[in-house]
Amino acid sequence: MFSWITKLTWDSVIGTASTTAKPKRARAKGRYKADNKATKHTNEAWVGGVAPKKKKKKKKTSKK
Repeated sequence: MFSWITKLTWDSVIGTASTTAKPKRARAKGRYKADNKATKHTNEAWVGGVAPKKKKKKKKTSKK
């Protein structure tokens, strides 16, 4: 009934709560930026410099 109260904490009221944002591609004039391979410690193609981890694909099993 009062589930909104559990989401409300003092950190979110004063604005110090850390929220995890979804990875976002970097853009330059509306187009996606490419990664500069000369800089190995950052990834310019993503905002924040870190690319998201790739999802694992499920293996298909053949039916017999």
